[in-house]
Amino acid sequence: MTGPDTSFESPFWAGGALVAGVDEVGRGPLAGPVVAAAVILDPALIPTGLNDSKKLTLKRREALEPIIRAQAQVGLGVATVEEIDEINILQATHLAMRRAVAALPARPAHLLIDGNRLPPDLPCPATAVVKGDGKSVSISAASIVAKIWRDALMRDLAQQYPHYGWETNAGYGSKKHMDGLRDFGVTPHHRRSFAPIHNILYQDANVRS
Repeated sequence: MTGPDTSFESPFWAGGALVAGVDEVGRGPLAGPVVAAAVILDPALIPTGLNDSKKLTLKRREALEPIIRAQAQVGLGVATVEEIDEINILQATHLAMRRAVAALPARPAHLLIDGNRLPPDLPCPATAVVKGDGKSVSISAASIVAKIWRDALMRDLAQQYPHYGWETNAGYGSKKHMDGLRDFGVTPHHRRSFAPIHNILYQDANVRS
């Protein structure tokens, strides 16, 4: 199976321009923030084994993440549960991406963004790359950094709210998560605009009334 390569980056690198890959993690979960990372790789120091973070084992992700941070420029952006509920998940994802780019130590000349839509108000030109985390090394690196950071956050939150299985499901609607919602209710970290959470709150309100 072929992995990502440098074909998207090479035209910019040939002219000495900085290019950043941008990816997000956490659009689908019922709980927790959406997290984006932006990564500017050094063309001379591309970590071996980069790929879509979902295709890598936890062990491989955990081995690659510190290498990426040591050899590349990294920015992280987060959109909170409150922001997701206020502006919707797509706009919150775009907000997290803009924050990740703004957090980079250097300003890139071009962005490679995973997906089929570009966030508005970006600070430089950008290209949307569908399934980019499996095509572009920069986007792959961003996917790994974002996933490692968000998974660690959800493990921390699971210590405070142990009934939902966030340490293994990262906030997605697994059976344990849904059982926890049924038995223990909604936490401050749940996305109230998402249908399963909204429906629970609506049912609770009707029961109380």
